[in-house]
Amino acid sequence: MPGTSPGKTALVAMLGFTRKRPDHGAVLDRLRDWTRARFALAGDATVMVSEVTCAVPGCPPVESHVVFWTALGRHHFKVFKPIAEVSKGDLPPAFMKNAMIALDGADWDCC
Repeated sequence: MPGTSPGKTALVAMLGFTRKRPDHGAVLDRLRDWTRARFALAGDATVMVSEVTCAVPGCPPVESHVVFWTALGRHHFKVFKPIAEVSKGDLPPAFMKNAMIALDGADWDCC
């Protein structure tokens, strides 16, 4: 990383942080907007989007995670590609909305 010491660069790489694209905020907003539209969420509904790296064998190297809340609880889904590569077609269909509710005590490490 330009402008950083070798020790700091190694720490940043070890923690999984990466340099973000200049349009990263717009890419996040786009995915939030698509999620609100697909699942008929209010314009002010909270939608969290994150990109997670994985080094576990068999795990995609980068996953995009989307979480949102409704009166029924927390909903979530994953797309097995970087956020910048996610398209509208990668989102689950609207009829799956209730199937994405995260139940208390459920282990979602697999998917």
